[in-house]
Amino acid sequence: MAESKFRVAVLGCGMVGGFIARTLAADGGFEVEAYDAGEIAVRNLLDSAERLGGADNLSATIADLSDPAAISAAVADCDAAVGALPGFLGYAALKAVIEAGKNCVDISFFPVDVYSLAELARSKGVIAVTDCGVMPGFGGMTAVRFAGRLDVCDSVRIMVGGLPESRTGAFEYKAPFSPIDVIEEYLRPARMRVGGVLLTKPALSDVESVDFPEVGTLEAFNTDGLRTLLATMPEVPSLVEKTLRYPGHAEKIAFLRDAGFFGTERITLGRAEDGTHYSLAPLEMTARLLMEQWKPVPGEREFTVMRVEARGSKDGAPAKMAMNLLDRTCILTGDSSMARTTGLPAVAAVRMISDGSIAADGALCSLGIVPAELIGKNGKFYDRVLDTLAQSGVEVEFDGSPND
Repeated sequence: MAESKFRVAVLGCGMVGGFIARTLAADGGFEVEAYDAGEIAVRNLLDSAERLGGADNLSATIADLSDPAAISAAVADCDAAVGALPGFLGYAALKAVIEAGKNCVDISFFPVDVYSLAELARSKGVIAVTDCGVMPGFGGMTAVRFAGRLDVCDSVRIMVGGLPESRTGAFEYKAPFSPIDVIEEYLRPARMRVGGVLLTKPALSDVESVDFPEVGTLEAFNTDGLRTLLATMPEVPSLVEKTLRYPGHAEKIAFLRDAGFFGTERITLGRAEDGTHYSLAPLEMTARLLMEQWKPVPGEREFTVMRVEARGSKDGAPAKMAMNLLDRTCILTGDSSMARTTGLPAVAAVRMISDGSIAADGALCSLGIVPAELIGKNGKFYDRVLDTLAQSGVEVEFDGSPND
């Protein structure tokens, strides 16, 4: 009798969710059922699986993932789930998965405090690895690993961005995932800790130029990417996360924000022939316009770059540890670097759930909600994430070893 495969339900077949579904299906040990509200996304996933591998272990279904009942039905027969939905759907979806009693890995970037689901997860006996992408996710794992290697860690700084190789268009940017999530990133106040003091600054603030050897000069600005790191790394007095873009991008976005183009209050535009008034929120129009400008052109190449730096002391002397990640669109598969660098840490986490590794770690298992950076506390778990990245050719270089 053939050994049964570990069944995974992937919620969301977009660029990253589709990559995760296809990668797990090609693994051989997983049976993957993917769900998405869009027929095109479902068809694209099945076509790519047929072309690149994994089709035998993959099915895809159209489903309304804004409906918790539909999510409950989708995960009913699975062993674990992956949440790969836009932020505005992510929290409700994760809650529905936990209520169904399913272990899960989530990469959605929702604004709600994920710890509000911790009691529910513990009561259901569920392990939910959250924010398990590139950043938040792998960047936080690395930060925790570095802090653990130093005797004293005074500061951590994380910088990350995904950009097109061709600098075209008014914003010199393309959105590799939901544009509304990118806009939300530009609007959400950035939380950080500086000198032991918790601060909140406007997104897009504190712009600085940063040089990357294989990329050139980029600009870095504050965004709210630390998430749970502020709670899971309380011993580090200074924690800062910044987004990377081509120079000048922050100024253009800040102009739109300050001029009201991201407003959510509806404005009456006129009267229709039937006498009714029609209105529109500025954000609706702006998002629609930017979606067209930021949509990647088929075949367009892009890259993801990240740097994590930790400073402190080791053996009584000043010490610094750094990690640099650089990945580009895969020539062989066409997968974007953002899909790869965001999806692969999630794939590694699913594998560790499927083989019982995380469940065997009593400290993690007891939490219910497991922010991805806590995986970095376990050297063996961190190495498995590194191995998953390396097997797909993602370049990660260290200045100082992350493990003993």
